[in-house]
Amino acid sequence: MAEHPAYPVGLRLTGRRVIVLGGGQVAQRRLPALIAAGADIHLVSPEATPSVEAMADAGEITWTRRPYEDGDLAGAWYALIATSDPEASAAASAEAERHRIWCVRSDDADAATAWTPATGHSEGVTVAVLTTDARGRDPRHTAAIRDAVVEGLRDGTLVAPHHRTRAPGVALVGGGPGDPDLITVRGRRLLAEADVVIADRLGPRDLLAELPPHVEVIDAAKIPYGRYMAQEAINNALIEHARQGKSVVRLKGGDPFVFGRGMEEAQALAEAGIACTVVPGISSSISVPGAAGIPVTHRGVAHEFTVVSGHVAPGDDRSLVDWPALAALRGTLVVLMGVDKIGRIAETLMAHGKPADTPVALVQEGTTAAQRRVDATLATVAETVVARDVRPPAVIVVGDVVNVGPGQPVRPAPPVSE
Repeated sequence: MAEHPAYPVGLRLTGRRVIVLGGGQVAQRRLPALIAAGADIHLVSPEATPSVEAMADAGEITWTRRPYEDGDLAGAWYALIATSDPEASAAASAEAERHRIWCVRSDDADAATAWTPATGHSEGVTVAVLTTDARGRDPRHTAAIRDAVVEGLRDGTLVAPHHRTRAPGVALVGGGPGDPDLITVRGRRLLAEADVVIADRLGPRDLLAELPPHVEVIDAAKIPYGRYMAQEAINNALIEHARQGKSVVRLKGGDPFVFGRGMEEAQALAEAGIACTVVPGISSSISVPGAAGIPVTHRGVAHEFTVVSGHVAPGDDRSLVDWPALAALRGTLVVLMGVDKIGRIAETLMAHGKPADTPVALVQEGTTAAQRRVDATLATVAETVVARDVRPPAVIVVGDVVNVGPGQPVRPAPPVSE
């Protein structure tokens, strides 16, 4: 008899009895979705993995600690057979058939009356993939199809043209350190749904090339200031476009709230009564050192890291940084926007007790194809920046973690005195 394709259906299992036979890896993978569906789950198995046992301890499932016995499927709506005993699996499958209970078998898909699709989720949509050709028995094939569809929904490349989920308002999106692949999934989706994008110079520019032709892209640096200050002009542009009923994305480098003035924009939008969504981004303060092989903390070397802005030099009346206190810290110091001030910063740190031979690394254009790392010490960093023509944007790392890495010498932190 010719094989017919499976009939896809969504089971509503809230409060309904579900039997799971076997507490191994298959059950561990399948149970979370059944729990999320609100099923009344009864596990029958003499043993279970630590994760499955934790679900039982938390009261998410009921566990009967013994092998399968005839009658265990009584009253069930759905059964998952995942035992390591072929005879028990066959007997349970026969019981399910007698009582007309839809039954999945992890050991023999052909003997099952139901198959578990490869599933994924994106913004309220569940994607379930079943294939029925010769490759349909290969879970890697269905998983690959599932992943492609879900990724398309998440990054906005797969969107029904007449059913876009746009909403007027502004999203403050952290674009990450520069590599377009390091923006969050949510940030990328919002970009794909935008009518207007107001972008910073340090945002991931490659993402702008992916936008549809109708999207208006505005360079924040080129917004006319007129009688306004730069930031005020940007705030007004966000408000103006949102009031026109457009979906606006403010694309910023790194994270909107790490030296990004994102809160100023959020406050201005709130005062104007404009809906605002904040999408955090990967901060360059951590990601750029990591991309250059530098951990900001490391066991036995640094137990803390401090991130400061270097756009105002030490000694400037506008500075809010306690540089003498930073010099006394034993951990890692990460300086953003400090390339042109690094000489005065180094002098100040040394003047307040930081050793002159403290390692320093400057990572320019971090995570992009143009990334380069320049090493120095506090004593030499000012002249090194000039000699090696280090330019913004660059993240500066000060501390012994600079020398942590394969083949790198490590200078352990001095012991703590009793």
